[in-house]
Amino acid sequence: MGEGKRSKKERKYVDGRGSGKKCSLPKAAAVGALIFVPYLVAGAMLPFWNYRTVSPETKKAFDAGAFRREGEGPDRAMLLETGTSAWEHRMRLMDRAKERIILSTFDMRYGESTKDILAVLWHKAEQGVKVQILVDGFSGFIRMEPEPLFAAAASHPNIEIRIYNPVSPLTLLTPWKSQGRMHDKYVIVDEDAYILGGRNCFDYFIGDYETDNKSLDREVLVWNTKAGSDPAQGNTADAEGRSSLYEVEDYFHKVWELPVCRPFHDDEGMQEKRRIQEQIAMLEERYRWLHEEHAEVFGDGYDYESHTRPTSCIRLVSNPVGIYGKEPTVFYTLTELMKQARERVILHTPYIVTNDYMNETLSDVADRVPYAEMVINSVENGDNFVASSDYQYHKKDIVDLGFQLYEYDGGISTHGKSFVIDHDLCGIGSYNWDLRSTYMDTELMLVVQSEELTADLTAAMDEIKYNCRQVVDEKNYIVPEHVTVARVPLWKRLAWKAVGFILQPFRCVA
Repeated sequence: MGEGKRSKKERKYVDGRGSGKKCSLPKAAAVGALIFVPYLVAGAMLPFWNYRTVSPETKKAFDAGAFRREGEGPDRAMLLETGTSAWEHRMRLMDRAKERIILSTFDMRYGESTKDILAVLWHKAEQGVKVQILVDGFSGFIRMEPEPLFAAAASHPNIEIRIYNPVSPLTLLTPWKSQGRMHDKYVIVDEDAYILGGRNCFDYFIGDYETDNKSLDREVLVWNTKAGSDPAQGNTADAEGRSSLYEVEDYFHKVWELPVCRPFHDDEGMQEKRRIQEQIAMLEERYRWLHEEHAEVFGDGYDYESHTRPTSCIRLVSNPVGIYGKEPTVFYTLTELMKQARERVILHTPYIVTNDYMNETLSDVADRVPYAEMVINSVENGDNFVASSDYQYHKKDIVDLGFQLYEYDGGISTHGKSFVIDHDLCGIGSYNWDLRSTYMDTELMLVVQSEELTADLTAAMDEIKYNCRQVVDEKNYIVPEHVTVARVPLWKRLAWKAVGFILQPFRCVA
């Protein structure tokens, strides 16, 4: 049809005149995006842009002497360095439970190891054991809501699941609540033992199942030799004769009772749904299969006292538990301890993202201590794209701290967070040495006084260091002959640089 034969309505549409709703909708969407996206970004960032400082009360309360004690304490400890050991000891300890099991994790996903864990928890709940599971809000929304397995577990009257700071589509209306995350990872079984460290609850970290990705990680298992005695003896966390287990459990209840923690599908009526019944039947069958296939893991034959190391003192260090900007309590406490070192500080963290305060403090540590060493993932080996981007942008700041800096190139990303001070003090937990862990997330580090455990951890750290290259300056390395640095395509390197630049106003989330 020629121009002269087009209808008046069609000519108006072509000319852009009188186009009505057809043209206004895209414009309205664009305008809405221009308004709403900055609202989301600003709302999410504002509670954290102004970094909190260490309060006089926190400084006054710090006592380096509280982390050491003469003689042996009630707790013994062992490292869990492999995904297999993490799986075995979870299975073994939880299956021994008589009264209660507590599981707290940042990320819980559907998978084989998760089905194993929930199968044991379901079986113990059937026996009358009280089970409490606490999971961060992002994992609850993204990983758990779509899977009927988790609703099935929550349907048992003896299993209660709560979500820390739940996320939902409505969170878009209140973005200032979105970034407060619970990064803790631990399991407590009766008064007997607990496991605490950096492992999330899925196949990437736990067990030896086939999975697209794996990660090296580290935990500590603490065995209470005085289980069954009165936990109230002494009214402070470091009271003589009181296991550190009760300090971790007290912390759990402090978070569990927060108003921001909400029940996850707390409805026994869910069991009437067919898909839930199918998941329950799977859990019951899986428990029977686990006992048949892994008989050596279950039962009371394993002697934890003989497999663990003696400790003198164990203290829990934690961040504030609210969802908004936090005082850097964990960072302050650990660096104050490091300043007391007489010989050495060795620090392992998956990645490092710092501000001026953190740089000044870590430089002070390096200046005071005869030998200070830091091991991180290389950007080629790591699995945190944002942290890798920031590291390259601020690498000079990290090199200038004064630590002997090593980058791990072992082929599998290391996720462990730990440190050694001299030859008798070590720490293991969830705290990454970055801005998010310092100022935004709940975090835990367990500080253990034990020459034997410190020696074990040092040996494990040395195995990681063996596959590292030493950083000389921003561009140069000393690379051992046996170390192979992964090849990274040009597009990814360019993307690192671009993201590192764009990230600068929003580094608080890294």
